[in-house]
Amino acid sequence: MPTIDYVALDAEAVRTSIEVVGTATPADLAAPTPCRAWTLYGLLAHMATQHYGFAAAAHGDADPEVWKLRDLGDDPVKAYVESAEHVLDAFAQPGVAEHVFPLHEFGPDAAFPGAQAISFHFIDYVVHSWDVAKSLGTAVTFSPAVLEAAQGVAQIVPTGDVRLAPGTPFGPDVPWTGDDPLDRIVAHLGRNPAWPN
Repeated sequence: MPTIDYVALDAEAVRTSIEVVGTATPADLAAPTPCRAWTLYGLLAHMATQHYGFAAAAHGDADPEVWKLRDLGDDPVKAYVESAEHVLDAFAQPGVAEHVFPLHEFGPDAAFPGAQAISFHFIDYVVHSWDVAKSLGTAVTFSPAVLEAAQGVAQIVPTGDVRLAPGTPFGPDVPWTGDDPLDRIVAHLGRNPAWPN
């Protein structure tokens, strides 16, 4: 079975997020998103913070401070793009998939093999790219390779009562019978593909 190159797949997902975020205007920042209680600004702040957290983890930095929610300043779109470029650079370093990533948000002593940690980041940015696009009333497109890998990662995420716990990254899965693979992925991870309907 061939090894999945999550670094390359993640880079595609993150670059797609840059493209869709780059279309946002200041007026869009107060718009609702499929992430309950988050405006587009709140979602971008979360996404940027995660980029810096994962980039630090790629270098073995376990400082929990890096995971604290960031202020995006006067130009949130530019701040987001900078955060995305930062994590792309961190993940592009030789051998990164073999590093051990301390991921404080999973617990004070949580650490994961690099490839697995990058797969976590990857699935987040497939889904968050979709979230941003929905908030902006547009759509995102991913290659079949990204969608196939994202489907595989999404299926590993447990369902059931664990999705109801406070702070869980994904809500309960949403029943969905459509054919679009991205819709199936986001539905499995707690989004309604028909949002905002």
